[in-house]
Amino acid sequence: MIIRHKDLSEPKSHEITPESVYLKRRELMMLGGLASLFGVLPGWAHAINSVGEDASRPRWLKDQVAKAKEVKSGADESLTPYQDVTGYNNFYEFGTGKTDPADNAHTLQTDPWTVTVAGEVEKPGDYPLETLLEGLTLEERIYRLRCVEAWSMVIPWIGVPLAAILKKVQPTSKAKYVAFTSLADPEQMPGVKSPFTGIDWPYREGLRLDEAMHPLTLMAVGLYGRTLPNQNGAPFRLVVPWKYGFKSIKSIVRIELTESEPATTWNMLAPGEYGFYANVNPEVDHPRWSQSRERRLPNSFFDPNWVPTRMFNGYEQVASLYKGMDLKRNY
Repeated sequence: MIIRHKDLSEPKSHEITPESVYLKRRELMMLGGLASLFGVLPGWAHAINSVGEDASRPRWLKDQVAKAKEVKSGADESLTPYQDVTGYNNFYEFGTGKTDPADNAHTLQTDPWTVTVAGEVEKPGDYPLETLLEGLTLEERIYRLRCVEAWSMVIPWIGVPLAAILKKVQPTSKAKYVAFTSLADPEQMPGVKSPFTGIDWPYREGLRLDEAMHPLTLMAVGLYGRTLPNQNGAPFRLVVPWKYGFKSIKSIVRIELTESEPATTWNMLAPGEYGFYANVNPEVDHPRWSQSRERRLPNSFFDPNWVPTRMFNGYEQVASLYKGMDLKRNY
C-alpha cells in the first residue's frame, strides 16, 4: 500500500493550491489521448505525454506508483505545474539547456534497471530495482526543490526513504558516507559524448551517512502520481530537499558505502563554487549571484515570482545534523 505522509516539513497549506493537471490527471490523460488521435495536442497534453511516459515502465512499478493518494490542498500557491516540472530540467547527460532533457531523454532505456551496491555493506551485489523496492512502502511527499541557480519548484514525489534501502543492505560499522553514481552511456545520452559539458563522467554525488539516513532523504521513482519521466531522472533518483538540487542525483546505477568523503562532480569541477554539503543557505551567496531569493516556477520576465530563500529550504529539523559546524566554511 502506498501512503501519504504529511509530517515531514512539507510546505504549509497556505503555500499550496490545487494543481488541476495533477488532481484531474486521469481526465486529462484521456482527453490527451483523444486529441493525439486527431493530431491536435494542447500544451498540457503534450507535457503529460512527454518523454518517459508510463507506457515504457514495467507493470509492477506502474501498479505501485498508481496507488498513491492524490494531493488535495486548497490554498494560494500552486504545486509547480507538471509541464514545468518535466520541461525545465538540469540533466547534462542530455544537454546543458533547460529543455534539452525533455527533448533528448527519449533515448534512455529504463527497463530493466540494476543498481550495484558496494563498499562497506554486509550485502553487496547487483540489485534489480524491483528487488530494492520489494517489501517497502512507497510514500508521496511534497518537497521544495531549490536549484543552486536560484530557481525553485514544489513537487509531489513518490518514493521510499533511502534509509529503508540502506537497512536492507546493512552498512558496516566502517560506513561513514554514501556515494552515488549516475548512468553515463554515450549511446543513450548525447550529453555524455559532448565536449562542451566539462564534466568528468559519470556524474557522482555523496552524503554523510547520517544525512542519508534522515527521514526526509528520499529515493524517488515517481512524481505527480506517475512514474518518473526520463528527464527527471528515471527510473531511480535521489531527492534531498534541504540541499541544492545538484545533490539530488538522477538515474542512479551505483550506491557505495565508504569510510571517507567521496568525490562529487560539481565540487570537483568548481570547488570554490560548489561545496560537498550544498545545504540551502541564504546567508552564503554563490560567488556569482545572491542566494537570498529564489524564482519560484512558473514565472516570467514580467512576473519573476521571487520569494525569500529559507534556511535548509524550510526543513528546520535537519539543523541538528550540522550542530557546531561552520556552515559558511562547509558550504
